[in-house]
Amino acid sequence: MKIRDVEATWLHCPLPEKKRHTSDFGHMTAFDGVIVTIRTHEGLVGYGEAKAGVGSSGNGAALVTIIENELRPLIVGEDARNISRLWNRMMNGSRAELAERLGRPMPILGRRGIHVAAISGIDLALWDIAGKLRGCSVLELVGGACRDGVKAYGSGGWGEQGAIGAELERYVAQGYKAVKMRFGAMDGRVETSLSRVRAARDAIGGEIELMADAHGTMSVAQAKRFCEGAAELDLRFVEEPVMPDDRAGLAEVRTASAVPIAAGESEFTRFDFAELIDRRAVDVLQPDLAITGGFSEGLKIAALCEAHRLELAPHCWGSAISFRAGLTLAFASSAGVYMEVPMGGDPLLREMASIDLKLKNGLLAPPAGPGWGIEPDPKFLKRFAQDRDCAKPRSK
Repeated sequence: MKIRDVEATWLHCPLPEKKRHTSDFGHMTAFDGVIVTIRTHEGLVGYGEAKAGVGSSGNGAALVTIIENELRPLIVGEDARNISRLWNRMMNGSRAELAERLGRPMPILGRRGIHVAAISGIDLALWDIAGKLRGCSVLELVGGACRDGVKAYGSGGWGEQGAIGAELERYVAQGYKAVKMRFGAMDGRVETSLSRVRAARDAIGGEIELMADAHGTMSVAQAKRFCEGAAELDLRFVEEPVMPDDRAGLAEVRTASAVPIAAGESEFTRFDFAELIDRRAVDVLQPDLAITGGFSEGLKIAALCEAHRLELAPHCWGSAISFRAGLTLAFASSAGVYMEVPMGGDPLLREMASIDLKLKNGLLAPPAGPGWGIEPDPKFLKRFAQDRDCAKPRSK
């Protein structure tokens, strides 16, 4: 099952006015993603996704360059079934054979950041091929589902104090029994954040689970004040209260907080997550499989959750491909308790391909179909693909 070619396509999807939102990331007017396509000599085609940012938008030019000019030469001609070996080859670069022989990683300089996101896209596409080759879902390949359904949480919540309740009630009306809102620097003051969260809780009542995400924008002191003030509001977790690089600060917040702490969407590979665990900084791990190293790394991160009795809630703010990969991981792991469903404008999730997002009693069903069960619409890809010399998006 030899790899014939690898292609990366940056999709830039402008959002209509009614589907835009404003947060600490700014006013989101477009949604971006890089779709990876791997073709084998036998005719199988696998699809993956790589992301340049955790939010809605991001310049995908660097990802396209890394995938096609640096990683493609390493795997073309290789057996697509050897996913683990190819992952290690991409991560270890010129020392791959030495690392393989000695049995320990010897990673390239790009062991964090955009290079790992590029590896993620290729890894996801290889798993897609693996499932298609055997005529089954990736979930079946890794042992099947640990549960009948995974709880979905509607992820949005940008409204001001007077509007946040109605916004989250709309999610509940769609069948969500858990919802997440944003807070932090976008509010200006901790008291404003707490007022918005109180308004949200008052609106949705005590039966609906409520999470709050600061996108790493608070100081340690602010985060501690927020968690103390929110203790009575029964938050399911507070996500990224401080910047991802402040491991010590995050651990300090967790120690002081009665509310569980979640993090991980900005982390790369199992090594980042192992450090979070060593610091005793988190209760819930949130890997984004289009960023952190793909499904291969996701399995290792899930194993860390299980070994340390932590919860797994895959981050998803991308295409139908990374959504299905994250959902697969949540079903495959005994620690997988939640799956994020973006409520903002997301054409890559809802328009690029056919995907089942129906809820039954607040739960998502196990993924079905060969591989990820996702086949991107060629017309969609053609419409939003950027030029090959994509230094910046062309005007639409």
